[in-house]
Amino acid sequence: MVLAGADRLTQHAEHVNSLNVFPVPDGDTGTNMNLTMTAGVTELKNNGSGGVGRRAGVLSKGLLMGARGNSGVILSQLFRGFGRYATSYEELNTVQFAAALQSGVDTAYKAVVKPVEGTILTVAKEAAKHAVFYARRTNDVTELMTEVLAKAKEALASTPELLPVLKQVGVVDSGGQGLVYIYEGFLEQLTGKVQAHVPVQGQFAASAATSRPLQVTPAAFDTVHPVSAQAKLETEDIEFLYDMEFFINRKLGEGPNSNFDEDQFRKALSVNGDSIIVIADDEVIKVHVHSKAPGEVLNLALRFGEITQIHILNMREQHRDLLTAGMDAAPIAELFAEIPAEPVRSSDPAKLPADEMAPYGFIAVASGQGITDIFKSLGVDVVLSGGQTMNPSTEDFVKAIHSISAEHIFVLPNNSNIVLAAQQARDLLEGERSVTVITSKSIPQGIAAAFAFQEEESAESNTDSMLNAVQHVKTGQVTYAVRDTVFDDLEIKAGHYIGIADSKIVSTEEGLLETSQELLTKMLAGGDEIVTILVGEEASLDITESLTAWIHEVYPDAEVEVHEGGQPIYYYLFSVES
Repeated sequence: MVLAGADRLTQHAEHVNSLNVFPVPDGDTGTNMNLTMTAGVTELKNNGSGGVGRRAGVLSKGLLMGARGNSGVILSQLFRGFGRYATSYEELNTVQFAAALQSGVDTAYKAVVKPVEGTILTVAKEAAKHAVFYARRTNDVTELMTEVLAKAKEALASTPELLPVLKQVGVVDSGGQGLVYIYEGFLEQLTGKVQAHVPVQGQFAASAATSRPLQVTPAAFDTVHPVSAQAKLETEDIEFLYDMEFFINRKLGEGPNSNFDEDQFRKALSVNGDSIIVIADDEVIKVHVHSKAPGEVLNLALRFGEITQIHILNMREQHRDLLTAGMDAAPIAELFAEIPAEPVRSSDPAKLPADEMAPYGFIAVASGQGITDIFKSLGVDVVLSGGQTMNPSTEDFVKAIHSISAEHIFVLPNNSNIVLAAQQARDLLEGERSVTVITSKSIPQGIAAAFAFQEEESAESNTDSMLNAVQHVKTGQVTYAVRDTVFDDLEIKAGHYIGIADSKIVSTEEGLLETSQELLTKMLAGGDEIVTILVGEEASLDITESLTAWIHEVYPDAEVEVHEGGQPIYYYLFSVES
């Protein structure tokens, strides 16, 4: 069922993307849900033996670490709750299956600080509620799943009535549609019949004639400095040379070593290793470590269960090969994600002397080399590549946090769709690392937060200062429309430019300059004095110069700063401050 559901979602991911509310080319709900589901399926294929309960737990772990974007995080929580309920069962009857669905809904609602109805949460809730009711009437899981899917579709059709913005634009909720596709896959597997795709009334897809293709690349680490890693690292300086990653299928209740103590296990690994990541649940333990003694690591792991998916790389050998091949820093950053371009330090804070630990570390999410360079100049240690069309996963954040040797780490998501994944990574490392997620929802907000940081202040004081800075920044974005629609009485034509002020479309024109001027006019209505322009990779020099000259003429008291951002999709990012 899971494989069929994932396949169904993959087939229709682009349609889910097209349902994002704004008619801009950054719809990524389908992409995020698909990548999240793919991570869970990969884990299930690699480690999916046993009964339904164990398989549900394995799926849950894969989804948890692969979760991207709000929709992906919520999807991971739906199956996490399902897995928690199902964990003790080899098989599920209709009543148990319905209860597992309800457990998933309960878990997902708890994970979201302010649940919004008319979203994937509503679709999941109504489907589970109906499942619990109908399960008393049948012992046929196929019949039950038929009812669940029908109720999910009914709930999906009602989302525009619950969320006015959906009704205004004429779409159903994209995350809810993604969940319906997964449920369709479930039923296809049970019946052997392919579900016909019947668009819910009010839905529409983006026009292929007006949509521009998006180049999507995986999220990756950006090293702290642009110099080559070879210049920073000697081969023989790699002390813990064996990069190890594996899973332990736990022995439950078998012998004296079956009781797994995560803290003791970490301490034992740290004797001859660093860069330690241990993620454990009731069924499986995921281990990553750089070690001097791989044999001792495996012997230690064998006490707690059967070892699977063993990957061991000699990092000295890799480094010599890279030096010989003359590769640059970018592929090295990918191969040695745990080794920053700075001199190597242990990522385990417990092992480091206090004078070797920086008081603070920073992680930011950015898209575009210019924006990345700005964050680096402000002291950000790790810049994760990501933005509207590619969100870092929970695991990306976990790895980034582990790569920084600092007592307290601040995370700047810089996108509303990335906040949940960052918070989920923080929660996974609770008690192990001290992490604060600053809820910056745009690049200008993230830059303002980084500017507000003061090294000599406490973490609590810095948190307050950065959050205050975020609240005082107006953000503007200029991109193009991929479909015709009407938004707040504003008629939008496919291919025209649109200006967005703090998530609301406020201007649209056929010309880029005119759209930008109209947007800035609305943003500067309060007499604000500082305007920062981040120029995207597709913006022309002529338009940028004309726009700057216009600001100086119309707003002579305004201070204007122009920086090359290099961001895709958005021709300009504006920030306005008083």
